[in-house]
Amino acid sequence: MFKVSYLWILMMAASPSLSLEANGDATKYTAMYVFGDSLTDAGNNKYFIDTLAKADHLPYGIDFSGGPTGRFSNGKNVVDFIGEMVGLPLLPSYADVVAKGESILFGVNYASAAAGILRDTGYRFGHVIPFEEQINNLRKTLGQLRGQLHGNEVSKYLANALVFVDLGANDYLNNYLQAQYYPSSHIYNLEQFADLLITLYRNHILEIQGLGLRKFLIVEASPIGCCPITIHNMKCNATISHMVNMFNTRLKSVVHDLRSNYPGSAFTYVPTSQLFQSLFDNAEAYGFKVKDKACCGGSAGSNGTKPMCFKNTVPCRNRNEYLFWDGAHPTEAGNRIVAALFHNTTSF
Repeated sequence: MFKVSYLWILMMAASPSLSLEANGDATKYTAMYVFGDSLTDAGNNKYFIDTLAKADHLPYGIDFSGGPTGRFSNGKNVVDFIGEMVGLPLLPSYADVVAKGESILFGVNYASAAAGILRDTGYRFGHVIPFEEQINNLRKTLGQLRGQLHGNEVSKYLANALVFVDLGANDYLNNYLQAQYYPSSHIYNLEQFADLLITLYRNHILEIQGLGLRKFLIVEASPIGCCPITIHNMKCNATISHMVNMFNTRLKSVVHDLRSNYPGSAFTYVPTSQLFQSLFDNAEAYGFKVKDKACCGGSAGSNGTKPMCFKNTVPCRNRNEYLFWDGAHPTEAGNRIVAALFHNTTSF
C-alpha cells in the first residue's frame, strides 16, 4: 500500500511547474500527446452527432472554468493535472476547431470516450475513435507541425514530448463483458483475449515510437472492478478485476521488453490498479467520505448507479468528498489525487 500524506499530495498536484529530472538535469517536456478513453477525453466525442458516449452537457463540467467541454468529470481530468505538473497548458482536443496553428505546439489530446484497443470496442454507443485511428490523427498533427517547425527542430521537439497512453479497460467493459453485443467472448478465452489486446497494443506503441516520439507514460488499464457501477457492498468486483489484471500483467512485461530493446526511448509504467486499490481502501485518509456511490447518477454500487450523469441531473453538493463523479469516472478531486500518485510513484 502507498501511504502518502493527503496534504502533501495536494501540494504536489497543485504545483504548476514541476520539472522532470533526467541524469541530474531538469528537463521540461515540449508537449504531451494523449491516447485514451473517457477517463482522458477532453472533448473529442462531443463533436460527433452519432455517438452517445459524450459529456457535453451539465452537470458535466459544473466546476470547470469552461463549463461542459466533453470531460467526463465535474472538472479537470487526470491528464489535465499531469500537464500542470510538467508545466504544460490544457491541451486542445484533436477534433476541436482550435486544434491548429500555434495551439497544437504544446500537444494534442486524441482520447475518445468508449474507445479501446480493438476497432469495434465501444461502437455500440456510436462513433468513437479507436487506438489505431487516434494514431492516424497524430500523424496528421505531425504533418501540421512540420509546416511550423524547421529542420532538426521537429526531431528534437518530438524526442522531448511526453506520450500518455491509457487504454484497454473498455475492451473489457464495452466489449468482452457484453456478449450480447460483441462476439469476442465467444471467440477467445480470457488468456487469448489478453494476448490479442497486448499484441495490438505493443504494435501501436511502436508505431508512435516510429514517428519520432521517445518518452512514454504507459498506464495500466483502469481498475473498472472498483467503479460504482461494478462494486458491491463496498468491495471491488474481483472477477472483473482479475480479467483486467491479466491484461495489465502482460502490459508490464511489454514495457520491460520495450525498455530492453529500445534504449533510446523511455518507457515508464504506471501500476494504476495497485495505486487505485490503495486509494479506494484508504479513501477517507485522502479526504473522501464517499467512495462507493456516484456524486451524480445513482445509488450505491451496482444496485442502481448509472455509468453516465444524465442531462440536468442534480449532483451532490459536497463534490470534493466523493471519489467518483458518475458510475465510472472520478471527480476532479479524485483525478487530482490519482495524478499526484502517478507522479509520486513513477519516474516520468
